[in-house]
Amino acid sequence: MKLWPCLFFSALMVISCNSPFTPKPRSYFKIDFPQRAYQKFDQAGFPFSFEYPVYGRISKDSTLFDGSGDDAYWINIDFPDFRGKIYLSYKTIGGLSVYKVKKDGGYKDSLVKNTFDGLKDEAFKMTFKHSLKASGILDSAFRTASGLPGVYFTVEGNAATAKQFFLSDSSKHFLRGALYFDTAPNSDSLSIVNDFLEEDMRHLINTLKWK
Repeated sequence: MKLWPCLFFSALMVISCNSPFTPKPRSYFKIDFPQRAYQKFDQAGFPFSFEYPVYGRISKDSTLFDGSGDDAYWINIDFPDFRGKIYLSYKTIGGLSVYKVKKDGGYKDSLVKNTFDGLKDEAFKMTFKHSLKASGILDSAFRTASGLPGVYFTVEGNAATAKQFFLSDSSKHFLRGALYFDTAPNSDSLSIVNDFLEEDMRHLINTLKWK
């Protein structure tokens, strides 16, 4: 009688070894997104205004400042529920910016006059710095509903940022934006949040006005 259990389990092992195995796809936490609603950012003294989500929070990040007079207009839109933020940096065309220049074995501050071509090239360089992690970078020129021109970047793969843009009238104003997350880059797990916040970033772009 003891032989039957042994034969049963042996047969079960043979069947298990020959059965096809299909791994379950990796799953992620379900995210409950808030209902979309927007509010206006129109702070006195700022050279621009725009609309941003009510679940976003405006803050300033002094670590991003380069020492120029436009620093006061560098702000973030924080999304604490998603551990993400949109960095917004503004520069006046014709104004001055401070850059670190390598000299005599060290780095020294150097004042550089802002030009449209220089700021545009800098925006492209800062985006393409993510080439090592990105599987591809797409850039596309656009015009907002009010006629403001700009360039939108989509960074594919496991880069730290997936969405960037800049807007400029090429004569006075230049605004650059980038969406980042405070977590290890993973395009699979972040894709749904990226898509959600991308719509908000596009709303910001389309409602932006110069003063």
